[in-house]
Amino acid sequence: MSKVKTRFAPSPTGRMHVGNLRTALYAYLIAKHEGGSFMLRIEDTDQERFQEGALEIIYRTLKDTGLVHDEGPDKDGGVGPYVQSERNAQGIYLEYAKKLIEQGDAYYCFCDKERLDSLRTTVAGKEITVYDKHCLHLSKEEIEANLAAGKPYVIRINMPTEGTTTFHDEIYGDISVNNEELDDMILIKSDGYPTYNFANVVDDHLMGITHVVRGNEYLSSTPKYNRLYEAFGWDVPVYVHCPLITNEDHQKLSKRCGHSSYEDLLEQGFVREAIVNFVALLGWSPEDNQEIMSLEELVQKFDYRHMSKSPAVFDMTKLRWMNGEYIKAMDDDKFYAMAEPYLKQVLKKDFDLKKIAGMVKTRIEILPDICDMVSFFEEMGDYDNSLYFNKKMKLTEEKSLELLKEVLPLMEQQEDYSNDALFAMLSAFGKEKNYKTGYVMWPIRIAVSGRQTTPAGATEILSVIGKEESVKRIRAAIDKLSCN
Repeated sequence: MSKVKTRFAPSPTGRMHVGNLRTALYAYLIAKHEGGSFMLRIEDTDQERFQEGALEIIYRTLKDTGLVHDEGPDKDGGVGPYVQSERNAQGIYLEYAKKLIEQGDAYYCFCDKERLDSLRTTVAGKEITVYDKHCLHLSKEEIEANLAAGKPYVIRINMPTEGTTTFHDEIYGDISVNNEELDDMILIKSDGYPTYNFANVVDDHLMGITHVVRGNEYLSSTPKYNRLYEAFGWDVPVYVHCPLITNEDHQKLSKRCGHSSYEDLLEQGFVREAIVNFVALLGWSPEDNQEIMSLEELVQKFDYRHMSKSPAVFDMTKLRWMNGEYIKAMDDDKFYAMAEPYLKQVLKKDFDLKKIAGMVKTRIEILPDICDMVSFFEEMGDYDNSLYFNKKMKLTEEKSLELLKEVLPLMEQQEDYSNDALFAMLSAFGKEKNYKTGYVMWPIRIAVSGRQTTPAGATEILSVIGKEESVKRIRAAIDKLSCN
């Protein structure tokens, strides 16, 4: 086989769905694993669905995720144009459709909407139109008269009505379809644009695509693609159909679910490396079952033959965990740049934000977790005195009150509020009183945070909020416990 060449051919219709990102990623990984090339082609033949700004989203998403294409609209590889509307303007698709007409493999269809509507039928509860080949039988004179009169038309492929069509998919194996189930699909629409199916086949052949990667919803269309390859006498590419992606309720991942697109996930505080890693595992896993992998590692390990047929579940719990692992491993400066907007959202006082970022880095899964985790630095919320109870430390509300009363004068006298100085002072106090370190720190931490779980220990929190606020909060805690 010639050098592997794959393509990603999105339609500019809005944000990039996770399924489309996976298609792009798998196409990229297959090409790069085999030392081949990865191409970007824009499929804009459906003018009604075109959305302004969607092209920029495609370019930005591919760049952001590291899926750098070797050729495309912005990188001429000698087989352009790489935008289907531009290819259509050159007459490429009409030229190939007319070749099929000349061969008897396609025909002009002049049927109007009213007649087509009369052909609608219900199959398995779904209403479809099965064309009855009416215009296949028009004489040459009738066709020429209709064309001369400017009568609207489409061009249809002439599908066989008997026998079966069998094709091979690398994931699903050999699949056979009865030809009587195959409709005479439209190749050229009445607006002069090619259909998605026809343009795909023509472009994939002319652009030298060896492996076609797409969702398994296209399995049912594949016999029609193969009929076109057969009619033109072209080699059929290697098909790699990806399994369905479902939500946790095992329903197809909907665009309305709130996390179905790459940009949705970024906005929810996921980092791009984690998203790419997670998406790679939606239908594939490496032989060694490694889960955390860089894009370079994915290129090295990816083998499409190990893809699954079973639907892949978009497990948000796993994605959050994976994101947390990427955040933990992140360079501190890079993390601070990402964390700063969230910190500033809730912390208005003059805090050392870099210090606080360092506290939360290993404790969050997604960036918005920061807001709730650090909000107590700015302002203490109401809390229940039962938080002071700690069975392991043998602490009760009464003992906590006693401890805080003992500690308050020391806190008032202490001038150096650095973490080390505070820890040394409180440790010395505990040693003198024969208290374990945890016995001292637990009530202080509850008193200055109002929480059992905090991103840092008591002395670190004290060092961030400073002497005045620390003393103020401990006094308030004593009053609160005294009123119990």
